[in-house]
Amino acid sequence: MKVTWLGHASFRIETGGQVLLLDPWLRGNPAFDEARFDEAITGATHILVTHGHGDHSSNAAEIAAKTGAPIVGIYDWVSWVSAAEGVEGIGMNKGGTVDLGGVKVTMVNAVHSSSVAGPDGAPVYAGAESGFMIASGGVTLYVMGDTDVMADMALFEDLHHPTHAIVPIGGHFTMDAQRAAYACKKFFDLKGVIVSHYRTFPLLAQSADDFRALVAPVAVHAPEVMESVNL
Repeated sequence: MKVTWLGHASFRIETGGQVLLLDPWLRGNPAFDEARFDEAITGATHILVTHGHGDHSSNAAEIAAKTGAPIVGIYDWVSWVSAAEGVEGIGMNKGGTVDLGGVKVTMVNAVHSSSVAGPDGAPVYAGAESGFMIASGGVTLYVMGDTDVMADMALFEDLHHPTHAIVPIGGHFTMDAQRAAYACKKFFDLKGVIVSHYRTFPLLAQSADDFRALVAPVAVHAPEVMESVNL
């Protein structure tokens, strides 16, 4: 499984002959060079979206229209965006599993919120927030999404035994380094973690150093934008 960071919480995941784009926010993302937009989305087979906030979902419909890749996410939001934008969607819900060409994706709980901007700019409900378990080729990657620590993580370990995780560490909107490290060490036996949702704005953590020290001896991958990690 090859995982490429696209900045913030956006990733390109290549596994089992599929190319999954996770929470693609590529236009207006301060961490991403828009000149590399086409490079980042080339060959996309599916678009996974954890929740409706713009820094996770705002380019999903554009990419779906351009590539033909369906959007996979919570039923409520996917139904809305599919109808509004005329793109294909695969709506699912927590506990459900879809087979994306041999790559099994299970939607799991997260603790956050989910909305899109309404006509007057006020938040409009966009279905529930979520995470994903992506299983392929002997690797199970837990995409935590935007979340706090939660007791559900103990069940996720029992049910899925994730080998790796994409973990938000930025603080303010998600877990910070201390809470993220606690979650990883308390509930899971991970071979490695990839950090996310940091370095984008001054409000967020700018380094993974604190998290790396707190979560040791778990291996921490903090790639640069458009740099890949092989799991």
